[in-house]
Amino acid sequence: MDKSAAESRTIIHTDMDAFYASVEILDNPELRGKPVVVGGLSNRSVVSAASYEARKFGIHSAMPTSTARTLCRDAVFMPVRMARYREISTRIMAIFHRFTPLVEPISLDEAFLDVTGSGRLFGTGAEIAADIRKTISRETGLTASAGVASSKLLAKIASDLQKPDGLTVVEPGREREFLAALPINKLWGVGQTTLKSLRMLSVRTIGDLTRLPLELLTSKYGKHGVHLFYAARGIDNRPVEPVHEAKSIGHEDTFSEDLKDLGLIKKELLALACRVGARLRRHEKEGKTVSLKVKFNDFTTNTRSQTLMEATADNMEIYHHCLGLLAKTEAGRTPIRLLGISISNLGSELAGHQPDLFGVHRNREKKKNLCGAVDRLNRKFGIKTVKPARLIDNDSTF
Repeated sequence: MDKSAAESRTIIHTDMDAFYASVEILDNPELRGKPVVVGGLSNRSVVSAASYEARKFGIHSAMPTSTARTLCRDAVFMPVRMARYREISTRIMAIFHRFTPLVEPISLDEAFLDVTGSGRLFGTGAEIAADIRKTISRETGLTASAGVASSKLLAKIASDLQKPDGLTVVEPGREREFLAALPINKLWGVGQTTLKSLRMLSVRTIGDLTRLPLELLTSKYGKHGVHLFYAARGIDNRPVEPVHEAKSIGHEDTFSEDLKDLGLIKKELLALACRVGARLRRHEKEGKTVSLKVKFNDFTTNTRSQTLMEATADNMEIYHHCLGLLAKTEAGRTPIRLLGISISNLGSELAGHQPDLFGVHRNREKKKNLCGAVDRLNRKFGIKTVKPARLIDNDSTF
């Protein structure tokens, strides 16, 4: 796609305002106007989201909960309710699809929409974005901010400029003018390290960056320099991609107390394997690469991976492979604060396995049927109804 083709597109980036916190306030109106923080409740946890009232105190996502409590002692801390957020997200994504089939979800609370072909039915990009925001407000009680532009890069930047409950439109042909006065850290791909380096080159705004030649940026930043050169000029030819397959499925837990006992560590690992296996089966996926993440009490992290001969979604297979990976870490010698399991190299459960020579796959089918029966019971009667015997006295949720 060339530059002229990109400029003829109409892209909307819609982003919910403080989504998790806003859902909590929606469900608990007495929280309105208060600093609300969503995340783990222990001081070893991190913030997942903060209301705009909480952000005034400097609280933001990924901040340690202990720091957030220090910054605002009056903040209301709420646990993460992912099932509820997914429920609301499904309704929001359905609203997007009323206006265009070209919807690319980025997370539960934001998406890109290509509405280039929707003009005859719904009007200009600005009119469509306004209608979407009104519909979300009317049907969910939540607010969203949106940016309208000729590219994903510009729409994303625009949606962030008038938060919360804002709409920013970048008119075609005025992309460079729109970007020129913005601080350089508004540009996607400019983190703290790049920011410091660019300041050494007297780059403070995106307009300043356009004065640096491609050769200089390439020599200093490699391929990233090419991205910076074109992004500063508002050139982004990426299409909106409606199909967004998960590359991995996993889960991790941070513990309220560091774990050193190897028996307890293995119990937590089994609970994680059960949870990840259930997620894989719910999405009708299997994976060939098993990864184990171990974060120790000194915040060092070990990640170990193994690629299997055949894909799996079986709890016990995942667990046994993770035991082997665990043995390659300092677990049992150095206290652990976090464990995580993820499965990648995903494929459909329906995909065929290699020909069965020795009855191995009949065994696999029995295990699969057993896991399916357990999943159905847990969905019907509660997530802890059926679990491995060694987890009977374990409070872990899977």
